[in-house]
Amino acid sequence: MHSVLAVVLAGGLARRMGGGDKPLRLLGGRPLLAHVIERVAPQVAGILLNANGDPARFAGFGLPVVADPLPDYPGPLAGVLAALDWAAAERPEVATVLSVPGDGPFLPADLVQRLEAARRAAGVPMACAASGGWTHPPIALWPVALRGELRAALLAGERKIDRWTARFGCASAAWPAVPVDPFFNANAPEDLAAAEALLPSP
Repeated sequence: MHSVLAVVLAGGLARRMGGGDKPLRLLGGRPLLAHVIERVAPQVAGILLNANGDPARFAGFGLPVVADPLPDYPGPLAGVLAALDWAAAERPEVATVLSVPGDGPFLPADLVQRLEAARRAAGVPMACAASGGWTHPPIALWPVALRGELRAALLAGERKIDRWTARFGCASAAWPAVPVDPFFNANAPEDLAAAEALLPSP
């Protein structure tokens, strides 16, 4: 826990949501980002946000905001690199970064613990989450030590997470998808409506 920093990935264009910032959409009267922070904060030593544009729109959350290091919205790998670079510069004691999406309100309380156990058991540097027979490459543990290799791959045009992680080894840890998939993500307005129905009663 003490050597893991989390980055919430919110650098995309949210086209399926109609544009804007998905993490600021409301769920149960609170921004999606507030749900993500609540789930992740107890598991890590700190949280930062990967987002492009004016960081002031996220000022109310009190998180450091880091933009993609490459132009033209190159995808989640760029957000991961931004977090690895920030960790190396600002938190040198941090060896690992956990990446999570900004639209996942049901992340599990044992996410870091089980991902760490999976990568240790497999003897590989990375691990990603899985549920319902699907892997979720953006929900993963990343070693800060691989930031140079990731930067080189991005500059060479790599955009696919699992193709890059396969070069070094990436384990997976699976969670049950029922009664609620912990990796449900709100990509579209209808997903927000479905998530409302899944929220636990107050």
